[in-house]
Amino acid sequence: MTATLYAITFDCVDASRLARFWSGVLERAVDPGATGDFATIGLEDDAASRPHWMFIRVPESKELKNRVHVDLIAADLDAEVGRVVRLGASRRADLEEAGNRWITLVDPEGNEFDIVAEQG
Repeated sequence: MTATLYAITFDCVDASRLARFWSGVLERAVDPGATGDFATIGLEDDAASRPHWMFIRVPESKELKNRVHVDLIAADLDAEVGRVVRLGASRRADLEEAGNRWITLVDPEGNEFDIVAEQG
């Protein structure tokens, strides 16, 4: 049997608040029972909805650049970045390399993620 991706887990200061942000980004509901200590998106859904998203409160705050980050893709990069910024993300950098374009953002707790322009 091969391992498959189950969940993307974020350590955070406020699990419920960060889950609400990512819920808006992903347009998926936060699962019932979310607290400041633990919150999830899609954990109660079937396996086809994976990866699930989990948010777990930890006592320390984020201090350095992520070693792993999430990449999302959008048909209309500028519109999607605008929507995500309105949800609470901050724009960090606009990048282009080898014909690929993406924008690096940070979520409300400083976790970097990219939105990549879909190539049509």
